[in-house]
Amino acid sequence: MEILGIDVGGTGVKGAIVDTSTGGLVSERIRIVTPRPATPEAVGITLKEIVARHRWNGPVGIGFPAAIRHGIARTASNIDRSFIGLPVAEYFTAQTGCTVHVANDADVAGVAEMRFGAGRNVQGVVLIVTIGTGLGTALFSNGQLLPNTELGHLLLDNGLEAERHASEAVRSRERLKWKAWGKRLNRYLTAMEKLFWPDLIILGGGASAKLHKFAPLLTTQAPIVPAMFLNQSGIVGAALFAEEKHMQSSPAPTQ
Repeated sequence: MEILGIDVGGTGVKGAIVDTSTGGLVSERIRIVTPRPATPEAVGITLKEIVARHRWNGPVGIGFPAAIRHGIARTASNIDRSFIGLPVAEYFTAQTGCTVHVANDADVAGVAEMRFGAGRNVQGVVLIVTIGTGLGTALFSNGQLLPNTELGHLLLDNGLEAERHASEAVRSRERLKWKAWGKRLNRYLTAMEKLFWPDLIILGGGASAKLHKFAPLLTTQAPIVPAMFLNQSGIVGAALFAEEKHMQSSPAPTQ
């Protein structure tokens, strides 16, 4: 099945058509700068443009930077706070004219990695951290997702919120060398390990492609590997999530 997957980030909105049987992209990946302010109306216009540029009229999956409970945004990370309380899937369905399914961005990135990527066939506890404008997290136990963990907002022992200390945006803004930033990320990852004792840690986002530059600074007991999909995991996972929801809503075949 082919589904349009879209990853809404704090700096960019990215979308491509995904073959859900393989996790591969079968179209051009289109990126549009996230509008400022990232209000529902402005983000909806951006999503509509991505849908139009793909000439798409089928189901759409969206990874979104918020805790999503029963289709309603309960937080707003790096987007406008007017999203809080909004039934985002219904709203974006009306904006785009397509049937839209929405889930937390880190959760869908995790789904991609567990299905086709670095977490495939891994049992036990797997922690996935997506490093971008913020720090997204997805936590799996024997392949089962605990949704909406939002652990990038954890307070560290220095009193700072984790994503304000060790995100990719912070590294770029403060012009940190990989070594200095790696120490910050390690503070976060070791704190997470003490809480959840994962068997594997997967790092996603653009910084994961540079893991070799800061890996020597990471001291967790759990092995750390880069996400196979790197910064495309959100697109792929959003499509996989939409496929699941689409199959659930489709009528069973008649005998």
